[in-house]
Amino acid sequence: MKLAFIVDPLDEFKLEKDTTYAIMREAAAQGHALYVMQQGDLAWHRNVVTGNAARLHLTGEKPDWYRLDPPEETPLERFDAVLMRKDPPFDMEYVYSTYLLEIAEGRGARVFNRPQAIRDHNEKMAIARFSEFTAPTLVTRRTELLHAFLGEHADIILKPLDGMGGSSIFRVRAGDPNLNVIIETLTAEGARTIMAQRYLPEIVNGDKRVLVIGGEAVPYCLARIPKAGETRGNLAAGGTGVARELTTRDRLIAETLGPQLQSAGLLLVGLDVIGDHLTEVNVTSPTCFQEITDQTGFNVAAMFLNKLEKMLLP
Repeated sequence: MKLAFIVDPLDEFKLEKDTTYAIMREAAAQGHALYVMQQGDLAWHRNVVTGNAARLHLTGEKPDWYRLDPPEETPLERFDAVLMRKDPPFDMEYVYSTYLLEIAEGRGARVFNRPQAIRDHNEKMAIARFSEFTAPTLVTRRTELLHAFLGEHADIILKPLDGMGGSSIFRVRAGDPNLNVIIETLTAEGARTIMAQRYLPEIVNGDKRVLVIGGEAVPYCLARIPKAGETRGNLAAGGTGVARELTTRDRLIAETLGPQLQSAGLLLVGLDVIGDHLTEVNVTSPTCFQEITDQTGFNVAAMFLNKLEKMLLP
């Protein structure tokens, strides 16, 4: 297969944990041809969406782990699959990229995850579709509702709807003298909608990343354990990743959501689960392949490529 990856700059990859690199490495080992481009390489011209794509060769050596052929302007439908692996933030440039990719789909390009599905599934708000699995949650910009929510639950988490990597997440308890300034900051004085969730003490046992590929759960999750004195388990916030088998509840959540997410056009999804509760549905560039594979021996990238090939069959 000819696989095109839309990625961040290759020199920024952290090879020891980068999921996109894990997919590339497995794809190369299986004999697939790899091409790379960045968001800025996409263009719509004369009714065709192209990418200024360069053939990628993996050397297997560090630090010069890759070699690129000169890029060529290539219509996206000429690739067997286009993998959107640009990391968040999900800003307007990301949205514009999904528009271009959706036009390319109209000419026959196969894009994963599907652009419309990425737009339709905000990684925080998507849990509202599956409220039977969530903790008490409030989405609002109204200060009085946030105060009432804290009054009801006494210990809550406040976070923006467009955050990533644990950024701008606050734990607030009843009587916190900083409550008003936190609300003012997160809501930009009432101009921006945010999310509040009841604090889940099970976070001490990890914020679990449950991967769902082609509607099927990977049998292991990565529990991201917060460092001492920290509320957030995100690896970017200093958490430690520990691979574990899925619990019965984890599997129930994944098996319930999996077929629905796949039918929406989401090949790869990362469900975040704390205790028994779904907290986020990650669709932009889910990670944790390498950590799970390194600790369990289960080849997550191979499962991904197997599911991709099946989806590409006529």
